[in-house]
Amino acid sequence: MKGPRERIIYVPCILTGTGTQAPDYLATVDVDPESPTYCKVIHRLPMPNIGDEIHHSGWNACSSCFGDTTKKRNRLILPCLDSSRIYVVDTGTDQRAPRLYKVIEPREIFQKCNLAFLHTSHCLGSGEIMISTVGDPRGNAKGGFVLLDAETFEVKGTWERPCQAAPQGCDFWYKPRHNVMISTEWGVPKFFVTGFNPADLGKERYGRRLNIWDWTTHCLIQSIDLGEDVPSFGIRFLHNPDTMHGMVICPLQSTIFHFYKTQDGSWTADKVIEIPSKKVSGWLLPEMPAFSTDMLISLDDRFMYMSNFLHGDVRQYDITNPYCPKLVGQVFVASSIPKGGVVTVLEDPELNCQPDPFMIQGRRVYGGPQMLQLSLDGKRLYVTNGLYTPWDKQFYPEMVREGSVMLQIDVDTECGGLCVNEDFLVDFGKEPCGPARAHEMRYPGGDCTSDIWV
Repeated sequence: MKGPRERIIYVPCILTGTGTQAPDYLATVDVDPESPTYCKVIHRLPMPNIGDEIHHSGWNACSSCFGDTTKKRNRLILPCLDSSRIYVVDTGTDQRAPRLYKVIEPREIFQKCNLAFLHTSHCLGSGEIMISTVGDPRGNAKGGFVLLDAETFEVKGTWERPCQAAPQGCDFWYKPRHNVMISTEWGVPKFFVTGFNPADLGKERYGRRLNIWDWTTHCLIQSIDLGEDVPSFGIRFLHNPDTMHGMVICPLQSTIFHFYKTQDGSWTADKVIEIPSKKVSGWLLPEMPAFSTDMLISLDDRFMYMSNFLHGDVRQYDITNPYCPKLVGQVFVASSIPKGGVVTVLEDPELNCQPDPFMIQGRRVYGGPQMLQLSLDGKRLYVTNGLYTPWDKQFYPEMVREGSVMLQIDVDTECGGLCVNEDFLVDFGKEPCGPARAHEMRYPGGDCTSDIWV
């Protein structure tokens, strides 16, 4: 919580599916309020291929390598969801102008791992990099893990034992002091890559399990059934390396589960937050879920933040007691239910009226809050609103047309509370190759969603 203030942020900008025939790129954004280029993109690193859909980045070294003087955080790993390609970016030579270091083509991953649809990257204390996957090269579900050498970036194979991948995959987090890794499940790629189709529900096409792995043997030892069609996206253990507690977010049901280790050594999960759906007309279904897509935990393990992509709010919870989170802050930005929009809310258990369209610095923002990143001191929460191209097109076509934004929310770390900083706006609607959609954010020195303490 006493780390240096963030000065720049790296954020993948997605042009996949926009028809521009331009590649996704890594933007470097100046977030130093003392800088003349504050809130500006100061550098763009285009990838050499089109149609990648860069997803959740990670580092070649992070806090899991603490104490190893041979390790240096100087390469950002960019896994791609659609192409299954991996880009390795050199951020050490010039932090403000990263350069491409290496490209790992999907063919190598297919041949060595039989995995595809790359999702999340984390570094390991062993000096390796691990990337979770959602499927196999044919678009079937497969929750495996690609291992890279952190020096040569050679694909070493899979982390899991042969033929022991989980039924589905998405995100993951590990906790060596409890000899455990836990992974989540999204769904079957060949179905969700075209968008969200309600006809896919009830057919085992979306996830339902938390998968528990033995960290030492790499064996899948337990699965926690969250229920039918309860896919889980982001998973976070509390940062204290001794803790046995964590949280996982489930978008379709708009729930948070608290998972923890029991006295007999097994793991369990309890639903601790459930955001009610709204009865609506003019939408895909008669009820609209909040569609909670991202969550993070402050470095002091006191607060948890979650984004509701469709309802349009960001929430802050006090999780001092992880068994009973307490809502202490909430702020609305763009949503699928603004006044004057095509959707009419017929019954709302939380709000008395539909929120106003979100405007900032004269700019109408489309696209609900999605990816989150918190400053090291916990006082600034950054928000972007790009999710995944087919789903962005389906739920927020205006955002695809106009581009997304990066917002900053001021955080009350004493009593709780959230407030949009009206002086901060990064507008990706006016980028050189056309409107782009910003996704996950990274600080050069690490952050609360990339670093794992062991």
